[in-house]
Amino acid sequence: MIVLAIDTSTAVTSIALGTEHRILAAIQFEGPRKQDDVVPAIERLLDASGTRLSAVGGVAVGLGPGLYTGLRVGIEVGRSLSQVLHLPIVGVCSLDVLAFPFRFTRRRVAAVLDARRSEVFFAFYRRVPGGIVREGAYRVDRPEALAAELVASPEDVLLVGNGAILYRQELEEPGARVAFAPAALATPWAPALVEVTAPRFIREETDRLQDVVPLYLRKTDAEIAWDQRARGASA
Repeated sequence: MIVLAIDTSTAVTSIALGTEHRILAAIQFEGPRKQDDVVPAIERLLDASGTRLSAVGGVAVGLGPGLYTGLRVGIEVGRSLSQVLHLPIVGVCSLDVLAFPFRFTRRRVAAVLDARRSEVFFAFYRRVPGGIVREGAYRVDRPEALAAELVASPEDVLLVGNGAILYRQELEEPGARVAFAPAALATPWAPALVEVTAPRFIREETDRLQDVVPLYLRKTDAEIAWDQRARGASA
């Protein structure tokens, strides 16, 4: 079964075609105009791999957390393809996708994405037989709060993601037993999204279209501005 995977949760767009056995084609690019670039990139992948759109059996999308506008683009493209082509769809947290390639490390994994506003999105993961499992909730907080948890951790932690790279100085607190994954693996990689979701499509453990929605973890800039105006009006 061929899966089309899309993640636009960060400034880097990642798209892939693949099955449970292999990746057929993948593309990754950075740019602000995701709404103009995602569909043409899908068309290029189909052409490069010699795959007809009618051969795609399922659509996988990264749900975030991530940058508000770009995140919505990938999810809406995935939802539209699912609806128009009558394809099953699966949504996965982008932090899970970011952590998945590191499922063989003996260290505890912290997936950390830049959340802007001097904050990071993050979650912790641990290796289990056959994969990796998340520990605790998805969170958003200041890098200093994450650094305090790293210092308190009795285990070595592998920090993965653009948030870890951006705030490396803050996260390398004295006493923290941390290592940093390379920058080449700092954003969710669509081939990993294919690997994560292909077994779910095979088992028919798919999502309802209305449940495939962005995972924000905090209010948008527009909502914050509205709250501030509302407080000002009531003062």
